[in-house]
Amino acid sequence: MSAIAGSYNINQEPISYDHISTMMNALNKYPADDIQILQKDNVFFGCHSQWITPESVGEKNPLYDSERQLVITADAIIDNREELFNKLNISKSNRKEISDSKLILLSYYKWQEDCPQYLVGDFAFVIWDEKRQKLFGARDFSGARTLYYYSDSNKIAFCSLMKPLLKLPYVENEISEQWTAEFLAIPWNFETVDTGSTVYKKIKQIPPSHSITLCDGELRLNRYSTLIAKDKLNLKSNEEYEEAFLEVFNEAIHSRLRSNYSIGAHLSGGLDSGSVACLAANSLKEEKKEKLHTFSYIPIEGFIDWTPKSRVANERPLIQSTVNFNGNIKDHYFTFEEKSPLSEIDGWLDALEMPYKYFENTFWLRGMFEKAQEQGIRILLNGQRGNWTVSWGPAIDYQANLMRKFKFLRFYKEISEYSANVGVPKSRVLSVVSKKMYSTINKYKKQELLPSMIDSDFAKKTRVYETLQQHEIDLTGTLTDSYEIKKKQFEQLFYWNITGTYSSKLSIHHAVWDRDPTNDLRVVNFCLSVPEEQYVQNGFSRSLIRRSTKGILPDSIRLNQRTRGVQGADGIHRMMPVWREFIQELEELTKDSLVADVMNIPAIKSAIDTYKHEPRAEQIYDLDFRLLMRSLIFYRFMKKVS
Repeated sequence: MSAIAGSYNINQEPISYDHISTMMNALNKYPADDIQILQKDNVFFGCHSQWITPESVGEKNPLYDSERQLVITADAIIDNREELFNKLNISKSNRKEISDSKLILLSYYKWQEDCPQYLVGDFAFVIWDEKRQKLFGARDFSGARTLYYYSDSNKIAFCSLMKPLLKLPYVENEISEQWTAEFLAIPWNFETVDTGSTVYKKIKQIPPSHSITLCDGELRLNRYSTLIAKDKLNLKSNEEYEEAFLEVFNEAIHSRLRSNYSIGAHLSGGLDSGSVACLAANSLKEEKKEKLHTFSYIPIEGFIDWTPKSRVANERPLIQSTVNFNGNIKDHYFTFEEKSPLSEIDGWLDALEMPYKYFENTFWLRGMFEKAQEQGIRILLNGQRGNWTVSWGPAIDYQANLMRKFKFLRFYKEISEYSANVGVPKSRVLSVVSKKMYSTINKYKKQELLPSMIDSDFAKKTRVYETLQQHEIDLTGTLTDSYEIKKKQFEQLFYWNITGTYSSKLSIHHAVWDRDPTNDLRVVNFCLSVPEEQYVQNGFSRSLIRRSTKGILPDSIRLNQRTRGVQGADGIHRMMPVWREFIQELEELTKDSLVADVMNIPAIKSAIDTYKHEPRAEQIYDLDFRLLMRSLIFYRFMKKVS
C-alpha cells in the first residue's frame, strides 16, 4: 500500500539506476513501514509501503510471480476478498496469507484486462506481464487512489505522485495551458473536464474507472466501469428493502475495518457519518475490539454563530447524542485554533501538487489526518458520498415529480406529512414545490455564479468555453433538478476526481487511509437499483436510511429534518487576525506579471475593494470571497513552480 512507482523502457534499454534512485528518493519524505524495489533489465517497479491491513505486514510489494511470469506493484485495499477467493478457487487454508496485491495479480492471471471489473475497493496498480511483454495498470472506479504517468515512444514512467516523475531528467515541468484554462473557467469545485490530464503538460493520469495497457509500443486507455441505474430492485415490503440495505451497507463497513491498528471515523451531527460510525462501532464491539475513535470539528472559541435557524455551526450536542446512544465510541473534538483556510494553503499545495478550489474545510480536514496519525490510527472512515447513495432522497424534487405525473393523492399526502415533519406551513411547502416543478420544466432557474477567474483573451486563445460547452458544463447558473444532478454525478468522471485526489495524497503524507463505505461499489450499485419511492416516504426525505437506522441512531438525529450542520462557518473569523496580510498578498497578485495573462485581474481588484476592510464572518460563502481565495491559491501555486 501507499506510493508506488516504476518505469518501463520500450526500446529494451536497461533502466538507469540513477532514475530509480531519483524516483524512490523523492518518496523518502513520506512515512513508510517498508521500501522495496524490483528491477529486471528494462523494467523497474517500486513501492513505498505503509502497512494498513494485517495482510500487508511484511508483504512483498513489488511482487514477482515466477510461475506466472508476472510482476505487480499495488497501492490497494481490496474489500471483496472472500468473493474473489471463491471465484479463484483458492483454498481457505491459504487465504489469510494472500496479500491484496497478490490477489490482484491472481485476478489478472484469470481475467486479464477485465480483472478491474471484479475488484471492489480502493486501488491503483501496475502489472508487468513478462510473457506477453505487456504493461497493464488500473485505477478503481471512483479514483480513490491516484496514479500518474509520463510516456513517449521509448519509455513510460508512473507514480502515485507527480513530484517523483518531475524529478526525472526527461520530464519537463511545463504547466498545461488547457488544464489551467479549464481550472480558471469552471465555476464549480472540480478542476477540469479532461480526467486524464494534469496541471503539468507532460504528465497524465489514469482516470477513475479506467485501465491502461502498453503493448507493442501502443498505449491504450480503456473505461472498464460505467455506473448506470440498472433494473430496479423489486421487493415486497419496506422491511425487506431495509434489511437488504443494511446487509450491503454493513458488509461495506465491516470490510473496511481490516487493520492492525485502532479504527477512526469522521463524525458530524448528520445521518451519513453517524450511520457509518455507529455501524462500525457495533461491528467492533461484536468482535471485542477497541472502541471506535471519532474525530469531530467544532468552531473556534469566540465564534458567534451567524447561521440561520435551519443550520448548526457547532454540531457538538448532536454528535454527543450519537456517541451516548451508541456507547462504543471514544469521541474527540477539535477546534484547530491555529488553523484557517489561509494558513493551510501551502500545506495543501504541497500535498496535492496542484492548485485547488475547495478551501472552506481544508483546515479541519487535514487536521483530522494529523490527529489520527498522532493517535496511531491508520483507517479513518467517512460518509462523503452518502448524499448520492445511502442517504439519497430529495423530498421537494420527489413531490414535484408526483405532481408532474398527476399522482395527486400521493402528492397531497407527502406535502401534508412533510409540512408537519419540518414544521412549516403547508402553503409554503406547496409554493416551493411549485417553483421547483416550474423551474424543472423550463430548466431556467438562475443561480448566481462565481465571477470568472480567467482572463478573456486567455479564454479565447485556449477556446476553453467551447470545450466546456462540448462537455455540457453549466456556465449560466441554470439549475436542473436533483435527479439530473445525481445522474451527472455518476456519469461524469470529473466529479469523482476531487475527493479521491486529496484523500489519496493526504494518506501518503500521514499513513492514514480515508475510507468511505457510502462509496463502496456494492453500495452504489444497490442504491441505484432501489425504487425512488423508497427514498421519500411519509413526508421524510432520505427515508430509507432513516427507517433502516431505527435503534442504531438516536431519533434526534435519525428523524431530524429541521436543522443541518454547516462546517467551516468560522473560516473568516479565523482569518481576521491576518486580514491585512491577506489583502496585501492579493494586491501583490494583481500587479504580478506571472499571472497577468491568465487571470481576470479586474474582477479580482473589484473583489478586493469589497473586502479591503475587516469583513463579516457570514461572508465566508460569498462568491467574491470565494474568488479571492481561489485566486490566491492559484497564485501561490504558480509562484511555487515558476
